[in-house]
Amino acid sequence: MIVNLKKCSKKIVLKEGKFIRFVKKGGWEYIERVNCDGAVVILALTKDRKVLFVEQFRPPVGKKVIEFPAGLINDCPKRKSKESIISAAKRELLEETGYKAKRIIKVLEGPASSGTSSDVLTLVRAVDIEKVSSGGGDEGESIIVHEVKLDKAESWLKQMKNKGFLIGTRIYAGLYFLNKYNGAK
Repeated sequence: MIVNLKKCSKKIVLKEGKFIRFVKKGGWEYIERVNCDGAVVILALTKDRKVLFVEQFRPPVGKKVIEFPAGLINDCPKRKSKESIISAAKRELLEETGYKAKRIIKVLEGPASSGTSSDVLTLVRAVDIEKVSSGGGDEGESIIVHEVKLDKAESWLKQMKNKGFLIGTRIYAGLYFLNKYNGAK
């Protein structure tokens, strides 16, 4: 489909739910979130070089998915102040995995699925992480944390795929950056 960008100036809301809205702009239909300011994906590596993955059932695909810890920025209206990417990454890492990060470093930012969604993802590295709680997500989540040696991650992911899990495609970009920034050859 060819879209005339000059005709894309007016956005029409076709349907809105609690968390997302379905919109049309020009001849293009897509979804956008109504409850946050973007999302953050966290690359975390323990001191003994284990990468943190999370496993959870994802209703849109009807399967358990292996992903990096991730979450929405400014998704809680009860917070008193606006949340930064860094504070969202620290919060999500702790909620989902039970690890606390001393530092968060931005790696890159880009669209999640530019043909269907307005979501912009920020990929970050969590540095100097320490296990301080059990993790598992908030009250609406049921997350299982996997700690996998970085040099065994690709074979472990292949095993999980063979068991019927879906593997989030961002995993492979994240592994590239974890290897790049952590001295792998």
